[in-house]
Amino acid sequence: MKKAKSDTLDFIPQKDIVYNKLLPYADRLDDESNDILSKIKGNLGRAVQLREIWPGVLFWTRKLSTYMRLYGRKFSKEDHVLFIKLLYELVTIPRLEISMMQGLARLLINLLKKRELLSREDLELPWRPLYELHDRILFSKTEHLGLNWFPNSVESVLKTLVKSCRPYFSESATQEMLDEWRPLLCPFDVTMQRAISYFELFLPTTLPPELHHKGFKLWFDELISLWVSVQNLPSWEIHLVNLFARLANDNIGYIDWDPYIPKIFTRILRSLNLPVGTSQMLVPRYITNAYDISHVVLWVSSLLGGPSKQAQEQLSGLFNSITSFFHPSNHGRWLMKLMKLLQRLPASVVRRLHRERYKKPTWLTPIPDSHKLTEEDITDFVESMMQPVLLAMFSKTGSLDAAQALQNLALMRPELVIPPVLEKTYPALETLTEPHQLTATLSCMIGVARSLVSGGQRFPEGPTHMLPLLMRALPGVDPNDFSKCMITFQFIATFVTLVPLVDCSSALHERTDLTEVEREMCSASAEFEDFVLQFMDRCFALIDSSTLEQTREETETEKMTHLESLVELGLSSTFSTILTQCSLDIFKVALEKVFNFATTNIFETRVAGRMVADMCRAASKCHPAESLKMFVPHCCNAINQIAVNEEVLNEEELDKELLWNLQLLSEVSRVDGDKILPYRSELVQILQLTLHLKCKQGYTLACNLLHHILRSTALIYPTEYCSVPGGFHQPVSDYLPIKDWGRPGDLWNLDIRWHVPSVEETSLAFYLLDLILQPELQRLQRFAQGDQDMSRDDVLQSLTIVQHCLLGAGGLMPPLKGEPIPELVHSMVNLDETTLYTGMEYDESRENYRDAICGVMRQLLRTDLLHFKGSHKHEFDSRWKSFNLVKKSMENRVRHFIALLLCITLLIDRVMLQHELRKLTVEGCQYRSIHQALMRDLLRLSTSTYSQVRSRAQNVLFTALGTYNFCCRDLIPHVLEFLNPDNSSVTQQQFKGALYCFLGNHSGVCLANLHDWECIALTWPAIVRSGLSSAMSLEKPSIVRLFDDLADKIHRQYETIGIDFSIPDECCTVAKALMTAGNPVPVEPVPSEEETQNEIMLYLLVIASDIDSDFVQLSRPWKFEHIAIGFLSLLLRDDHQLPPPAVMFFVKSLNHDSLYVRKVAISAVAGIMKQIKRPHKKVSVSPSELCGVKELDVIVAGDRADNEWLQYNSSNLPRTQQDWDHCVFVEKTHWGYYCWPRKLMMYAPLEEQPKHNLSREEMTEREQIIFDHFSDPVFINQFIEFLSLEDRKGKDKFSPRRFCLFKGLFRNFSDAFLPVLRPHMERLVADSHESKQRCVAEIISGLIRGCKHWSYLKVESLWELLCPLLRTALSNITIETYADWGTCIATACESRDPRKLHWLFEMLMESPVNGEGGSFVDACRLYVLQGGLAQQEWRVPELLHRLLQYLEPKLTQVYKNVRERIGSVLTYIFMIDVNLPYTQPTTSPRILDFTERILLQLKPLTEGDEEIQNHVIEENEVGEQDERTQAIKLLKTVLKWLIASAGRSFSTAVPEQLRLLPLLFKIAPVENDDSYDELKRDAKTCLSLMSQGLLYTEQIPMVLNALQEIAGSSSWHARYTVLTYLQIMVFYNLFTFMSDQKAVNDVRALVIQLLEDEQLEVREMAATTLSGFLQCNFLSMDAPMQAHFEALCKTSLPKKRKREVSCIVDTIPSADLVRRHAGVLGLSACILSSPYDVPTWMPQLLMDLSAHLNDTQPIEMTVKKTLSNFRRTHHDNWQQHKQQFTDDQLLVLTDLLVSPCYYA
Repeated sequence: MKKAKSDTLDFIPQKDIVYNKLLPYADRLDDESNDILSKIKGNLGRAVQLREIWPGVLFWTRKLSTYMRLYGRKFSKEDHVLFIKLLYELVTIPRLEISMMQGLARLLINLLKKRELLSREDLELPWRPLYELHDRILFSKTEHLGLNWFPNSVESVLKTLVKSCRPYFSESATQEMLDEWRPLLCPFDVTMQRAISYFELFLPTTLPPELHHKGFKLWFDELISLWVSVQNLPSWEIHLVNLFARLANDNIGYIDWDPYIPKIFTRILRSLNLPVGTSQMLVPRYITNAYDISHVVLWVSSLLGGPSKQAQEQLSGLFNSITSFFHPSNHGRWLMKLMKLLQRLPASVVRRLHRERYKKPTWLTPIPDSHKLTEEDITDFVESMMQPVLLAMFSKTGSLDAAQALQNLALMRPELVIPPVLEKTYPALETLTEPHQLTATLSCMIGVARSLVSGGQRFPEGPTHMLPLLMRALPGVDPNDFSKCMITFQFIATFVTLVPLVDCSSALHERTDLTEVEREMCSASAEFEDFVLQFMDRCFALIDSSTLEQTREETETEKMTHLESLVELGLSSTFSTILTQCSLDIFKVALEKVFNFATTNIFETRVAGRMVADMCRAASKCHPAESLKMFVPHCCNAINQIAVNEEVLNEEELDKELLWNLQLLSEVSRVDGDKILPYRSELVQILQLTLHLKCKQGYTLACNLLHHILRSTALIYPTEYCSVPGGFHQPVSDYLPIKDWGRPGDLWNLDIRWHVPSVEETSLAFYLLDLILQPELQRLQRFAQGDQDMSRDDVLQSLTIVQHCLLGAGGLMPPLKGEPIPELVHSMVNLDETTLYTGMEYDESRENYRDAICGVMRQLLRTDLLHFKGSHKHEFDSRWKSFNLVKKSMENRVRHFIALLLCITLLIDRVMLQHELRKLTVEGCQYRSIHQALMRDLLRLSTSTYSQVRSRAQNVLFTALGTYNFCCRDLIPHVLEFLNPDNSSVTQQQFKGALYCFLGNHSGVCLANLHDWECIALTWPAIVRSGLSSAMSLEKPSIVRLFDDLADKIHRQYETIGIDFSIPDECCTVAKALMTAGNPVPVEPVPSEEETQNEIMLYLLVIASDIDSDFVQLSRPWKFEHIAIGFLSLLLRDDHQLPPPAVMFFVKSLNHDSLYVRKVAISAVAGIMKQIKRPHKKVSVSPSELCGVKELDVIVAGDRADNEWLQYNSSNLPRTQQDWDHCVFVEKTHWGYYCWPRKLMMYAPLEEQPKHNLSREEMTEREQIIFDHFSDPVFINQFIEFLSLEDRKGKDKFSPRRFCLFKGLFRNFSDAFLPVLRPHMERLVADSHESKQRCVAEIISGLIRGCKHWSYLKVESLWELLCPLLRTALSNITIETYADWGTCIATACESRDPRKLHWLFEMLMESPVNGEGGSFVDACRLYVLQGGLAQQEWRVPELLHRLLQYLEPKLTQVYKNVRERIGSVLTYIFMIDVNLPYTQPTTSPRILDFTERILLQLKPLTEGDEEIQNHVIEENEVGEQDERTQAIKLLKTVLKWLIASAGRSFSTAVPEQLRLLPLLFKIAPVENDDSYDELKRDAKTCLSLMSQGLLYTEQIPMVLNALQEIAGSSSWHARYTVLTYLQIMVFYNLFTFMSDQKAVNDVRALVIQLLEDEQLEVREMAATTLSGFLQCNFLSMDAPMQAHFEALCKTSLPKKRKREVSCIVDTIPSADLVRRHAGVLGLSACILSSPYDVPTWMPQLLMDLSAHLNDTQPIEMTVKKTLSNFRRTHHDNWQQHKQQFTDDQLLVLTDLLVSPCYYA
């Protein structure tokens, strides 16, 4: 195959598109592709060497991607590598414009997509440029200041790009990445998320096994142990899981996952967030940070198989434990996740099987045999999934997920999957009352159709179900139930496509070599004819019930409704599928039937008529000769007979019969051209008769007939559409159709036949055109020149005829001629289009009608057509539009699935698509003069007076703009004329039309926003100036809305446009190689060095013209001021400073009257500050020299000797000028926590930095403008006045934009503006108004962050000013402003060395809780302090210790708000005490010591047994309260701390919490009642949160011991709560428990012990718990357990003594009764544990239970409850469940379940 290829091509292509060689002109394609490829290589290489990115490189890369769409990767390997290298160099050019980067990246992704084509030997890519690109864009430092505008799609493009390049990173890359990102791994910092997401994205996992020691082995242990030890699901854990999933999938068999498997499955189960237990609180973080199901699925499917079958066991356990959640009666927000899991897991396993068994081996590491999936593995997997899938079939979310799962499962094990589905399907087809059941089962059957029909050795009896299913599905074609009807059509079509409908019953006598199943199939196939005829009867009934007269009144719409068109589509496609698959005998019977139905009735042409005509069309498509013989003569006769008398032709309303026959004829004639030739004379006669009917409906139908005849004679299309090549027409003795049931199509022997127009057919087409089109054109031309009068209707009729001629025979006419328009764009590279061959030879001798039509139409437009009034306007318009259409609309409804085993029909469609794709691309996008003329006409129509005309013409215009290269630039000046205020002749309609032209449609080009300075320089100023145009009126809401949309669209779509288009030298070397290497050799010469152009001039021009237009006319409406400043703000950029006039404009706008303008100006000035910032010099230092400690070889994170110097230490703070200069400040908090970077970048000493106190003379012009305004007290007064106004009451927050503005001012100008601002700050701080406080908070945080590089003296004097201000502010704090002050301090401390801010911290630490100003101020002070300390994380252990010492005596606070705040502060104090791998014990406060101290104080509560009541103390009580009261107050605060830390810390301090457990169990109430006091509610919340915690294996025994101890306590509340705690804890740690047999036994013993508790509530809860454990298969129902319960049940009760009625009954139950009740409860738990099925042991247990129906209470109650629950859950499927019981048992049961009182 390949050898032959390389002869014509001179190279071996990487991967061709196979469908190309099936095209009728396949032999020409090689030369064509060679020619195009050499052009691409030559021009692309040349463009890069000329360094012309735009338009040269972009134009030719676009051509390359078109080339790949048409021919696949049809180039040699060496070209492939060079293309990739060139594009990689281009994408990573640092200053490349974003939109270009995206376009090139998409092409590069496409080139890298098939990674099997290039191995690591062929290609190696560096990773660092990609990382820098990623970092520059996704973590941009300037985007938030509005200096860069990135599109939304950029993130996903970059991620895909990295994914595609990942396999080709060098072998040393892994180590380099670890060195780069390890220093960021500080779990308290945002950088953790960043580092882990980089690991997930970049780390290569496809290295070959011999390089594993340079690959994942370097990091696997480190990261997996980090994952195992994190307990509270931080957001970065998801990235770790994604990384492990990918690693597992790429290296199946090379990693031993067994030790981690229980942990993996436990975490997956937790991540599903299923509701468990009685009362549940979810930690909100668990819901937002749950794992991504697609990665979970990948991971699980990679773990299966291998020598230890552990993963499959756990997977079965997982499905067992969640099966009941799939039952349709359960519903919740977790359901979507479960369904996704169900749907994707089988698909993933199928993919893995394909990769192991069927895929061609590539350079990627194969899976070792020891770990491939065995047959047994597959069976186990399918069995474990069947139960949940069958339940999910009827789910509330629809059956689609289940159907996809079944389809994949049936591919693996049809014999396990299909029978249970059939069992559900047959009854569903019989029932009439449950339509939902029918749609669900049918959609599942469609999924398993191929596996069922093809049978195979696994499921040979499959095909025998086919006919019964088809026959029973027929009643589903039901006019009354739409969804049932559609699914039935789909079902029938699916099955029929897989099976040839041929009667093979004769083979029973002729052949002797048939198996039993085959004989059965042969005899069944006799029913096929019956099936087809019944189906047709059903369809006719459906049509009869949907005729127009029946379904709606005449007054309503005449079109079909949406539902009807869907039914029509379903009906016609199903019917044509059936006919295509029929044998000729069956077809003839069917044809007869359709013909009779169509000719004996007369249908209206809109609804029923369309359906019938569709059925007839389907028949004539299958066997044209037979069908046309019946239909054409009949229709022609009928039409001729009616049209004999002349009046008919002029009637407005035509005879129904005539219309119906015309419609029928026009549909039937859509067949191959050569079949129509015999009837040409009749058809031409009919056309001549009917084309000039007066009635519009009539001549439209006639035009359709013309269109169809022309199409079928003039186009190329395939003719064979049958699922077996060669058809079914051989005798049964040679060919047995049943062998072909469900046979996959074979791409290589597709015998596809094409219809290529013959000479006769083209001559027929041209004869028709000469006969019909020419006279019409002449008439129109005479009318246009004024020589002939025509009525409006006549013109419309002529246009319709012209339109249909063009639609039908357009393919025969050559494209429009005309000169290409020169120099729209200046380029040094050839930008010529390439042409493709589509099988049409244009006959140059004939007249080119396309040109002729074009000429006539343009004349018509010039004349009075534009003055037509009335309804036909828009119709005329659509004629004009269709004529101008460049692209043919495609007939083919693309079926959207190309499965692996394609059916032949689909294959033929795919080849046809390939042909269509070429036709679309051929239309050449070169912009010629004729197109230019047409575009101007379109523009004239787009601005006409009629709105309908405008909108139609605009749509055509947008399509055309998207088609021709560079034509936008040609059109823009013409559109702008309408907006020019000096042009007074413009009407309002024209003005609106022009605005619409700018706006564009949602998908097309937006003229106002082209990525090109020249266009923007024209359009933006014009839009702003148009505000002065006479046609502009803001009274019209439509115009206001247009301007809003336009401004909005520009803001949304604007992306920073590049200025610097230079190309680095590396690219040029690759380009040179591309031009000289490989075949085909490019023709273009290698260029010499030439110059490059400068874009900066244009950029400045845009700004200048924008500002001019802003300053010249201030009389403009405010709307345009908004638009103008909006546009200007888009032009800020980070690589070129704004010109001074623009800076002036923005600074002045800070005090503009309009709020919107001020907001934009604030952002803009903040951005300008960043632009004019003077860069600070950095030097690299080695951390080990700084601290004088040698670096360690192993990884040790946390507090070490070599990062101690970073921490805050009050004994050596920099308090003098000299200390300050010698102190090395490290601003970022994460440096040094995990490990040090190789080279740390630090700021150079002050002497080397840019000079700070500049005098005005030393400043640049831009700095002077800002300096002058901000030193002017009047300006500042006004500015602060505006800033301290309220914007939206109650909605305002601390504004980061204003913070950035002030930070920039103080950073760039040091303390120059302080004197002017100081009085304002002092005034604002004292005012407690919300907006004033907020304004001063913004200034202060900007000040603190801006003083980063000030000298020591300035900083010191600054703090002397700030500390008193802050003290005042904190004492004036109010409920509205405390959040703003928190933000202010947190922002000020962010990324700053704590030693630099020691004044601030010392001030905040001055007695925060001193009671002055009431409890509220205390809570606020703590909040503000917490904001500052939280930013500092691990570097302030000393402050944390001091704070803890200060707070401990105050933990017994009375006020609730202070308690809650202290709880939150404690969380942050102990946050640093984590239990992570490789981490030193922290020097910050530790939980262990704290708990010890607390327990001592709580002693009075733990020792006593009495009830703990909440004491509320009056405020005025003085003096010491007793220890117990103090302890209760302390406990309240501790609970607040436990609750707050549940969601925040990384690891839970389980051992410490366990010591508090007994106390919590004592307090927590049992009932769900909100009226309890705060203490009890908190205790309950706390327990719920603790029980959900993730446990390590070694913690389980500790927890169980604690629970056993509490279960022995005297309070039954505690014993009861133990059970609820246990339920949640076991479920949330299910697999960790199950991997530890001792733990399982302990839990079981505990539950069984509590079943015999003396308190009734505890016993019942224990039964519920046991039932839950049995249901999720944590415990199993085994013989000893059953025996134990049965023995307990037999405990005999003492005889009842007769007593006087008046006596009080003995209330304390006897021990015997308790034991007997325990036994009954145990049995009841077992029965309730399987709510949806009947296991083998269940009948016996029910019998045992029934014996106790008449026992004393509470036993009788329990039995009754159990039986009623059993009845409730088993009622739905009782028919199936009944089979598990014997007859005697059923009798007893019926007695039990029907309660006797019904008959009493």
